[in-house]
Amino acid sequence: MIIDFNKNKMENNRSLNFIWRICLIAMFLLVGTGYSFAQNTDSKVANEDKSEARVTGLRYICVHVLELEKSLKLYREILGFKMSDAEVLHGPGVEGMLVMKLKTDDLTIGLSLTAPEYLHTIGPIGNTNHNHFMLKVNDIVTIGDKLKAEGYELENENYARDKYTFFVGPNGEIIGLSAWD
Repeated sequence: MIIDFNKNKMENNRSLNFIWRICLIAMFLLVGTGYSFAQNTDSKVANEDKSEARVTGLRYICVHVLELEKSLKLYREILGFKMSDAEVLHGPGVEGMLVMKLKTDDLTIGLSLTAPEYLHTIGPIGNTNHNHFMLKVNDIVTIGDKLKAEGYELENENYARDKYTFFVGPNGEIIGLSAWD
């Protein structure tokens, strides 16, 4: 089966704009939380009270791939990421999805290429076919409960057991929370 991605150039451009917005949001989050690539044990973050529920870092960024060749050229040849892992997923809604993990220093980006029969499911929260970033948290129950109290809809109501969930931020950004070790 051949997929012609050039049919919807405007949609592709909107997708690329969304990807850049997510990257910018992630960058602002890192800067806004005082994250530094050269932190030491004397930093303010290291001395804060560990009992407060909060974000502790960026787990990964996931970009849904619409044009594989262009995406690989950008991330590998131009930006210098190296392929660290790739796997084909199996299960409801993700059957046949190819996930490639690209790394550079201490950053991992996941590129996901959906199997052709699931392309129509791209975008909505509640499946893995969307651009998102995943934040590490130290207490997902407290943070999840606070989000629900503020009116945010959580994709995974079993976040306490599963240690992850997704929600849509006030700007339309899809944010994941993970308490995985």
